[in-house]
Amino acid sequence: MIRLENLTKIFHMGGKRKLVAKNINMIFPTGVSVALLGRNGAGKSTLLNMIAGSVDPSAGRIVSTGTISWVVGFSGSFHPDMTGAQNARFVARIYGVDTDEMLDFVADFAELGAHFHQPLRSYSSGMRSRLAFGVSMAVPFDTYLVDEVTSVGDAAFRAKSNQVFQARMDKAGAVVVSHSMEQVRKMCTAGAVLEGGKLTYYEDLEESIAQHNRNMQLPPPG
Repeated sequence: MIRLENLTKIFHMGGKRKLVAKNINMIFPTGVSVALLGRNGAGKSTLLNMIAGSVDPSAGRIVSTGTISWVVGFSGSFHPDMTGAQNARFVARIYGVDTDEMLDFVADFAELGAHFHQPLRSYSSGMRSRLAFGVSMAVPFDTYLVDEVTSVGDAAFRAKSNQVFQARMDKAGAVVVSHSMEQVRKMCTAGAVLEGGKLTYYEDLEESIAQHNRNMQLPPPG
């Protein structure tokens, strides 16, 4: 369970005020995969990063039970001079995962071949994303935070990513940001719509998609 309590986030950029969250009170239930929907610039990724703990709210707090992943696919904490395998081994040690199992899983999933044992700085952005997604899926969390990561790669790789993600969802929940309604319908059962700093939860995914589509027909708030 993830509970947002009077959550507020305001950015000040170039003398302008950007409101991402305004006194949000909402619960993401345990074991439910929730689509986080909203127009471009609404603040979905910022909200994910606040839940992950990598961005601080301006006010309010986030309370959770169980373990929460970093934003799945994020590779910013990897060391560029270490190989993919070394980075995976490092994460395994931090989270108490068997290192051999981690390396076997990531090597098979990410399909990096010999690059798995080469420095991360030599990777393309797609290779980094595949490595990061594999490492994320190799660590068991109670809730996974996902931001567009399964759009990486060709159709076969995306299908494999969805299959692995669904296997994790048998024992966990998720908060998923995606602009693809096809992906959302495959991955989620509920939805939450972020609009104008307000977040509304829908137990029925289709209701959240319908509301998001209605919002998209209107000018941005504020």
